[in-house]
Amino acid sequence: MTPPIVEARAIHKHFGHLHVLKGVDLRVAEKELVFLIGPSGSGKSTLLRCLNRLEDPSSGSVVVDGIDMLDARTDINKARQRIGMVFQSFNLYPHMTALGNVALALRKVQGMGRAEAEAKAQEALKRVHLADRADHFPLQLSGGQQQRVAIARAIALEPRVMLFDEPTSALDPELVGGVLAVMRELREDGMTMVVVSHEMGFAKAAADRVVFMADGLIVEEGVPGDFFDAPKHARTRAFISQIERH
Repeated sequence: MTPPIVEARAIHKHFGHLHVLKGVDLRVAEKELVFLIGPSGSGKSTLLRCLNRLEDPSSGSVVVDGIDMLDARTDINKARQRIGMVFQSFNLYPHMTALGNVALALRKVQGMGRAEAEAKAQEALKRVHLADRADHFPLQLSGGQQQRVAIARAIALEPRVMLFDEPTSALDPELVGGVLAVMRELREDGMTMVVVSHEMGFAKAAADRVVFMADGLIVEEGVPGDFFDAPKHARTRAFISQIERH
């Protein structure tokens, strides 16, 4: 059996007296798209941030692409190059163009020269259908376009895994489709993805597996058809019923 490209075992996370993750196990196969869903405060985003050490787990183990992320000898900045992350907020530099924002990561993280970085940044913008907006500044772009620039910035580094933390929640509804379309294309290109999102339609259509979290634990997981049509756990049924009413 092929080892998973992402493996988190027995992850606990405490923030003071608050026990946010209570022994979570998550395995993600190469080229798999895993959706993490659940109510606010269930620990989804904290788990995602533990995978690339934006948060340090209180205990447990995390291995990504064969690298022990919690080993003190691991060069965490180098390891993070294998793990792209897209946040709810776009975190673009307002004084830099779309091209400049994407190229900066290549120059700072991978030490590329300006010409090489800009050529690669242009390719990344093309992948997210923004090649014609390369010279635009963030304030000249819609929220959806800004988020696609953020995705281009992440994929330009050629990560092995992409993590998405509520990538569409800050967008107006009419802008969500463009971001989901890019994510769908990444999926078709074979990118391994772990997505925290409330976009249930996208989860049903594109996910390989849906993982439902509540109260710091994984309650249930399965392929989208089984998960949404015949959830086994009462807590899962209540959550799906609630989101379908909205």
